[in-house]
This record gives sequence, structure tokens and C-alpha cells, in this order.
Amino acid sequence: MPDRDAYFAIPARYPELRGKVALVTGSTQDIGKGIAERLTREGMKVVINSRTPEAVEETTEELRGYGADVLPIVADVSEDEGIARLIDGVMEQYGTLDLLVNNAADLRRRSFLEGAEELLDIQLATNVRGPYLLCLRAAEIMREKGVGNLINISTVGALRAHYSGLPYDATKGALDSMTRAMAADLGRLGIRVNCVAPGPIRQQREFHGAEEELPSYQGRVPLGMLGLPSDVAATVAFLASDDAAFITGQIIYVDGGLTAVLTPRDRPI
Repeated sequence: MPDRDAYFAIPARYPELRGKVALVTGSTQDIGKGIAERLTREGMKVVINSRTPEAVEETTEELRGYGADVLPIVADVSEDEGIARLIDGVMEQYGTLDLLVNNAADLRRRSFLEGAEELLDIQLATNVRGPYLLCLRAAEIMREKGVGNLINISTVGALRAHYSGLPYDATKGALDSMTRAMAADLGRLGIRVNCVAPGPIRQQREFHGAEEELPSYQGRVPLGMLGLPSDVAATVAFLASDDAAFITGQIIYVDGGLTAVLTPRDRPI
């Protein structure tokens, strides 16, 4: 059930974001929904997106119940039609776009020797081509104003591979590289491009493993716990704010220190 108290407990720290427009892909659950919640608490107008109509309707109804200004758009970012629907929809409703958060992704992972040619094609379309084209369309809008923010959501697996992490890790590695290249190209236009790479985040989906294994899983993280979608959302809000005005082309790891160490504490090399 929606938790009104939890929503209104989300801090609003960046008054300069109030009234601005954000498009957050894949924003009906987990990290994406956490980002949408935080940005609406900052007073932003937010496009709610998923390829599942029921999820979009439910999230939109919930956030509107809290007084948020949100626009529901059902679209698949792996398809040109879906990308056009998102950009055209936000321009028709709000007439501008200040922040794009590319969160939607296919998260499935396979061992390399399993073979996953079909999955590779799907993930290249969803995790790489979709964000690329959305950034391109968004930048075309933002360059007219001389200011804007593009934020991609990656993974620690783009830096240090998951076991059985293909093709997902490879596509997110491409997203990281794309972030840096776009930042170099767009900086002179006043558009900043950054990437947030989450580590182990506790989400609505069932924990990957038995619940009794959770303490051991948390023990692999230097901070000794899993993160929350709100931790990722807070980083997105910061990067979108004026406090991050001199930050572009960066990959920010929100991982409890996971990528800072070579091994878990109890398994030293």
C-alpha cells in the first residue's frame, strides 16, 4: 500500500528544481520510482513511464494523490515509436524538458557460455540505443535554453563484472562510456551529463537468494547493509541541482563501498 508518511518524509533540499520538468524512464518501481518520488518532492513535474499500462496508472494515481504534478506515458524505450511518444508527450504537456533520467533497462544476466544472442539484441536496444536516442532528443531541446541535465543509471557491474553478468554488464559499460563522450560534446552547450551506478540496492523484487542469506550478503558491503532506492534518488537530485554545477562526465557509485574493495572482509587475498 502507498505510504503517505514515508513520501512526505522525503527531504526537499533543492528549491531551484521546483517547477522544472523531468522525464524518468522506467519509473513505476524500485530505483526508478524512488527517483520519481524524490524529484516530485523537490517540486519537479515528472513524466512517469513504463511499458506496462497498469503500472503507469497505479504510480500516477499514487503520486497525484500526494499532490504531485506527473504525466503518465506508456512507452517502450527500445522502440523508436516509444521514444517519440515520450519526447512528444512531455513537450505537448509542459513545453520543455530540464532533466532526463535514463533508468529503464533490461536487467537479465547470463553466463557467457550459455549464449544469449537474442538477449544481447534486446539489451542493446533497451540499455544502449534507447538512452542514446533519448539523450539526443533531450539535448536538442535543452541546447535552445543553454542549460540541462542528462543522467544515466548504470551499475557497479559496468566497472567490476558480476559473475554471469552478460550481456547486461557490457551494455552498462557502453552507457558509462557514452556518458563521458556526451559530456565532452555537450558541455559547451550548457548541458551536463552524468551517470549514477548503484550497487546492492534493496528493491521491491524478491531478494536474489534466500532471506536467511541476507546477513552474509550484506557482509560483503563495507557499510554492512544494502542501499535503498532513496539513496540512488538522492544522488540524482544532487546531480540535477545547482550544487553539482561543475560536475559532468562522472560515474557516481552508490554502493556502500562495494567497488572500493577487492574482496569481502572475511575473504582477504
